[in-house]
Amino acid sequence: MTETILHLGDFDYDLPPERIAQRPVAPRDAARLLVVRDSFEDRTIKDLPDLLAKGDLLVFNDTRVVPTRLTGRRRAAKIEVTLHKEETPTTWRAFARPARKLTPGDSIDFAPGFAATVTQKGEAGEIVLAFSQSGDALREALERHGAMPLPPYIKREALPDRRDRHDYQTMFAENPGAVAAPPAGLHFTPELVAALEKNGIGQTRVTLHVGAGTFLPVKTENLAKHKMHAEWGSIGADAADAINRTRATSGRVIPVGTTALRLLETAADDDGTVRPFSGETSLFITPGYRFKIADGMLTNFHLPRSTLFMLVCAFAGTARMKAAYAHAVARGYRFYSYGDACLLTRAETP
Repeated sequence: MTETILHLGDFDYDLPPERIAQRPVAPRDAARLLVVRDSFEDRTIKDLPDLLAKGDLLVFNDTRVVPTRLTGRRRAAKIEVTLHKEETPTTWRAFARPARKLTPGDSIDFAPGFAATVTQKGEAGEIVLAFSQSGDALREALERHGAMPLPPYIKREALPDRRDRHDYQTMFAENPGAVAAPPAGLHFTPELVAALEKNGIGQTRVTLHVGAGTFLPVKTENLAKHKMHAEWGSIGADAADAINRTRATSGRVIPVGTTALRLLETAADDDGTVRPFSGETSLFITPGYRFKIADGMLTNFHLPRSTLFMLVCAFAGTARMKAAYAHAVARGYRFYSYGDACLLTRAETP
């Protein structure tokens, strides 16, 4: 059988710039929700308790975004740095601007007593920084001096503001390590979670530290040549047991976001059993992938030609998702991290 070659252009769509949300709605659960089945239904996030069934299980990502965007100086030159991957308790990989002003050995001062040394310089503005603090002390310095690493399509006149500190963090955020929020989780409120529990809809939590790779463009037309960035995640024994019990009792497992879904698929055996897991995943899901765990999925609207749009096409069907996105554009839905969401059911054949 000839293997189907997937092309980057297969996952394009048109989006007017005014559809890109710059702030979330308030309250969070007032966001719109597009229910994607064989037909489309326009609802709101608050309707989730009625759209799901008793015995279903929502799987949330409890990663916490670290304020990793820093402004400092190398002598007289202003340098902006966005940390994107922790290497050791003292070192991070980062993107710097302007990187051309930096060489290994340079020191960047971010605040009195808070500095880092460039130890490596790579391509496309990437550097490695060794900080003067480590571990908890470094995280405390980032909390004091850093700004939220908002994606580039959310525009601010200066750095992300204090409102973003709250808005760009889910109510489940406990384990620090992400440089991007899992957007589908941003819609939940304590009141919504209580309503879900009242209707017998369970929840469990896993951790996947979202990396900067979630924003990096796919540069190869032949998708078989694209290499995913690795992200660290973990699934505890309690979460694995909850997922396996749900499947054993014919409940539906519904990841909240692409991050939770990718982690579950990484940790699952071929028979769909989820084991406790701790490690990195670089799973790249495209149409043709056979899902082992998820029966449904809650997710925001994703960028064209992105690995995330490819994933939802794999899950719900490419033609269906393109039609759903066209419907969302026509009906005025808000897109991307601060935008609205869709509830997907898995297609029998992608």
